[in-house]
Amino acid sequence: MKILVINGPNLNMLGIREPSIYGKNTYADLVGMIEEHAKKTGVCVECYQSNHEGCLVDKIQEAYGNTDGIVINPGAYTHTSVAILDALKSVGIPTVEVHISDVDSREEFRKISYITSYCAKRITGKGFDGYLEAMDFLCEK
Repeated sequence: MKILVINGPNLNMLGIREPSIYGKNTYADLVGMIEEHAKKTGVCVECYQSNHEGCLVDKIQEAYGNTDGIVINPGAYTHTSVAILDALKSVGIPTVEVHISDVDSREEFRKISYITSYCAKRITGKGFDGYLEAMDFLCEK
């Protein structure tokens, strides 16, 4: 099984950005944790992060035909990007939406997700462990 893990804007700033919300672990820590979990479960994983919407769309499109599942934390694009939703719909790859914080208990605008309607599952507020739960869910499908 091949899983693509996509992270959107500002997730490269984990450990620096609002540690009271996102924790003190870094993006490198997140990637290391995902790769270690993939090794243990026999999954091939690729992690990708970009601050640019078009690059995220390109990466989703590149996954067509060679990826079994997508784990995506679109960051702020969660609340604004129809383009990411359309890209996910276009490729038809099973997808899980992940958020480190509990977005539903934060500001009103964070409760809106354009991609939830496509995703097979949404995981919020479980920190980095949410990514591992998403990977396991995709492997069980």
